[in-house]
Amino acid sequence: MQVLDHEPQSWFLFEANGELYLDANCNHGAFGYSFMIRLTTAEVQRYRDAGRDYLSWLAQDIHNGAPILSASLSPYKTRKATKEEEAEASTALAAWQAERIRAIRSAVQNGR
Repeated sequence: MQVLDHEPQSWFLFEANGELYLDANCNHGAFGYSFMIRLTTAEVQRYRDAGRDYLSWLAQDIHNGAPILSASLSPYKTRKATKEEEAEASTALAAWQAERIRAIRSAVQNGR
């Protein structure tokens, strides 16, 4: 799995084996969590048509539905990524963040 794109404090887009995953950052007051889904074929097409704006809308829609609540009627609730997919995303995110830190340090050391 690898990080393809992100919107700070909103979402991360991952890819694994040709599948796309959106990890939405959800915050409800003092309570925050991430909720990752595998994109459907229709969602992938909408992303290709509308780009990052669609992913921002989708992340907000996931957030608004509060899918982790037991009383939630969110359509995303049953689409939660597996623990294995979430672990792969976490590993990919850590590698992506480490690479960004290395690039920043290198730029600072080279006077950029």
